[in-house]
Amino acid sequence: MRLHRLEITAFGPFPGTEEIDFDALSDAGLFLIQGRTGAGKTSVLDAVCFALYGQVPGVRNAVKGLRSDHAAPGAVPRVVLETTIRGRRLRVSRSPAWERPKLRGSGTTVEHAKVVVEEFEHGGWTGLTTRLDEAGDLVSRMLGMTAVQFCQVALLPQGEFAGFLRSGADERRRVLERLFATEVFTQVEKWLAERRAGTGREAADLAARAAALADRVAEATGAPAPRGDGPLVPRPRPADRGASSRDAAETGPLDEVETLPAWAAELARGHEDIRAAVETLRDEAAATLAGARAALDEGRALAERRDRHARAAARRDALAERAEEKSALASRLDAAARADRVVPLVRDVRARHDEAVRARRWADETRAGASALVPPKAPEDVLAKAERDRRDEVAALEGRRASAARLRRVESERAGLEKELRRLEPADARVAAALNDLPVVVAARRAERDETVLAAAARPGAAAAVQDAGRRLDAAQRRDQVEQALTEAEAAYRTAVDAAQDTRQRVLDLRQARLDGMAAVLAGELAAGEPCRVCGSSDHPDPAVAPGPVPSEDEVDAAQDTADEAQHVREQAGTALGELRTERDKLMEIAGETPASALAAELAEAHRALDAADARAADAERLEEILHRHEQELERVRVERDEVSRALTEHRTEDAKLADEQARLSAELAEARGGDATLEARIARLGREAGALAEAVEALRASGRAEAELTAARARAGQEAAAQGFRTPDEVLAAELADEDQGVLRDRIRRLDDAEAEVRAQLTDPALVAAAAEPAPDLPALEAMLHAADSVHAHAVSAADRAAHRCDRLAELRERLGTAVRDWRPAAERHAVAERLAGLTSGKHPANRHAMSLSAYVLAARLEQVVDAANERLRRMSGGRYALVHTTEKAAGDRTKGAGGLGLRVADAWTGLDRDPVTLSGGESFITSLSLALGLADVVTAEAGGAEIGTLFVDEGFGTLDEDTLDEVMDVLDGLRDGGRAVGVVSHVAELRARIPAQLRVTKDRTGSTVSITV
Repeated sequence: MRLHRLEITAFGPFPGTEEIDFDALSDAGLFLIQGRTGAGKTSVLDAVCFALYGQVPGVRNAVKGLRSDHAAPGAVPRVVLETTIRGRRLRVSRSPAWERPKLRGSGTTVEHAKVVVEEFEHGGWTGLTTRLDEAGDLVSRMLGMTAVQFCQVALLPQGEFAGFLRSGADERRRVLERLFATEVFTQVEKWLAERRAGTGREAADLAARAAALADRVAEATGAPAPRGDGPLVPRPRPADRGASSRDAAETGPLDEVETLPAWAAELARGHEDIRAAVETLRDEAAATLAGARAALDEGRALAERRDRHARAAARRDALAERAEEKSALASRLDAAARADRVVPLVRDVRARHDEAVRARRWADETRAGASALVPPKAPEDVLAKAERDRRDEVAALEGRRASAARLRRVESERAGLEKELRRLEPADARVAAALNDLPVVVAARRAERDETVLAAAARPGAAAAVQDAGRRLDAAQRRDQVEQALTEAEAAYRTAVDAAQDTRQRVLDLRQARLDGMAAVLAGELAAGEPCRVCGSSDHPDPAVAPGPVPSEDEVDAAQDTADEAQHVREQAGTALGELRTERDKLMEIAGETPASALAAELAEAHRALDAADARAADAERLEEILHRHEQELERVRVERDEVSRALTEHRTEDAKLADEQARLSAELAEARGGDATLEARIARLGREAGALAEAVEALRASGRAEAELTAARARAGQEAAAQGFRTPDEVLAAELADEDQGVLRDRIRRLDDAEAEVRAQLTDPALVAAAAEPAPDLPALEAMLHAADSVHAHAVSAADRAAHRCDRLAELRERLGTAVRDWRPAAERHAVAERLAGLTSGKHPANRHAMSLSAYVLAARLEQVVDAANERLRRMSGGRYALVHTTEKAAGDRTKGAGGLGLRVADAWTGLDRDPVTLSGGESFITSLSLALGLADVVTAEAGGAEIGTLFVDEGFGTLDEDTLDEVMDVLDGLRDGGRAVGVVSHVAELRARIPAQLRVTKDRTGSTVSITV
């Protein structure tokens, strides 16, 4: 992939349209992206990543809103990137989601993200897609890597890899998992762990089911279960711990589960023997019980027959004494039967007599009540005619009721209208007066508001000025402090350099003196006749003599320790000096050389301008609220005026119509009511008179009917009484007897007849006569014998039932127990296999010698490749001193089990020891992390099978390097240009400006940032 052109519009810190010609920069091979802090150097890289993938690197992607805050309100944010990927020239145009002003009205509306991907073919651009998902998939497939991998390969983030170098194994694992596709191995680990847990639960559940059935067998038989107090949980065969899968000893719960069926079978055999014995006892007790019950039944039957014969004889004597009573009851029933035929007629006569008396009295009373309306003793036809005349007049007056009701409603409505008119007329005057004053007040408030709003519009600029002045003042104050510290650091560095050089020279001098005097030392150890340790000769003709004092090994070692300490002090002083210079450069970019006092005065002036703008803004808000209240009041008064005027007109018109209707209805009703006070009073009076006349007519008619019916009833009653043998009605009533009483007498006679017949039958029964002749049986003795036999039989039956139920229950439980044990065996075997595989992949099984999980093992292999690729550059940049070492031992930061294999150490060739990366200085950490990033970029590219990266960027970190190390790093970066690759360095280090002539400069001011190219 090679970048050609990038166009940025209203994106990040760039308010306008900025165009970057990467072809011009790439011709130089190495180019610099430089500018002040916060100008937008990294935003250029964000634009490249956004154009390709629709997102920006790292945590910045979580921030919503990529549109520039400095852009004009209607400017559309957009990034256009022209690039060549795998020989295909593409142009990608992307716009993020943003809120644009509405075309109509006020407010904003959301404009969704858009993309256009085009390819240059046959001399023109051809569209490929406008869908966001298709564009991202197209770029990912062509580059062969995800957005995260691209950011690590093409946009080398030094700060992140310095953290990666020093981080623990857990954090290093998360970074590598994002770059390499190890999800499948993690899923395998998870699946096997879930499989192990699932098979373990399955085997445990099946064993628990078998144990529960064994407990139920023990409960049914009363025998203890063949196991201890602990729960019966299966343990798989220990085949994966070095023993044979079938020869390994099985103990504990496994043996218990296997022996349960045999234990249950033995219990069943014993209980079958018990069942046969108790069934024999039950049959013998049943035979004894049957004999006792038969003897008792025979005795009770004899006693009952003797008792029945004795009771029959006693009842025969009692019935003979009641013969006269039976005859009297029969005579009384005959008289009552004859009276029943006459009593209804006698009572009908008396009822009709009472009715005739009441009718006569009612006729006299009603005729007296109507004497004021008709002549006294008037006949029935006169009374009926008077009634009809009054009812006809009432019918005519009923039609006038609606007119009376309407008149009352009209009067009520006119009273309401009069009350409403008295309320509306003052309101109309008040509203008219308000409409004359409010428009003038609203116009004055609006003018005052507009003037204040114009004055408050300068507040955002004043706030920005305060923020910028404060930042520059802080930078100037810190700059002065750093300048002083820098002077001291430079002096300390020079002192440390001199001391290091002196101590190093001291070590060299001592070593040379020891070498020069080594012959004299050996000569001093020679003895006559003994061979020389150097040449082996026993003759020593001319032993060497030391030219001066010879230092010992301890003196040389002590001098070396002093030199090492001085060198360490020198390195620390150099690191501190580099950090101060970097900080001084950053502060100079912000504050320049302006004195802090001048910037403080500028900040105070900016604060005064902001305070004035804040005051005018507060006044504008207050005046806006007052104007709004006045405008609302004016609108309310206008609406109220319209409503009051309309209501007055409507009420007055309606009142005139109701007055005319009221006069017409009053005249009609006065004519209709005549001499009565009201129409209702006249109708009520005529109704009462008609009712009185009608009642008098009905009373005369009822009295005549009652007299005729009384005469006929007397004749019928006299004839029927004579026919039944009664002389007077009183004799009929005396002989009368109610049906209930007659039924009682008949029942008494029937019971006496039935009792006589029953007694005769019993006294002549041969069985009863024979029983009376026999002696009485001994029933208490027979009942005692039956009770004893029944008790023995009940106990025997209960024992037999319990034995049968226990045997049946035991047979059922044995079958279920055998099934449960058969189901458990394959589940236990499956759990053993799953446990071994899960332990191997998680690093917790003894067979996993490195105690590494499967995913950690894969990541460790990838990290080893990264270390090999990184060391090719680290040796050059460190002058052959440092090399990264990948370790598989569990480090101190490996908190997760099975997460070993991701350790990093730094091999120091000068000392021959391995160092922890945290002990490296700032510059050493930079070159190490840069090598690590470049090595990771190579491995990720090869792993993803992606396109060759023709343009890549290195972001910051050069300020920590000394001049010699910077030369080595620049040589390595120059080597990255092999094959036509272009490398962009993002930094604000001043020394790089002179080293790299091709530059992309990013300049910022209050209105935003711009870019320019210098080649």
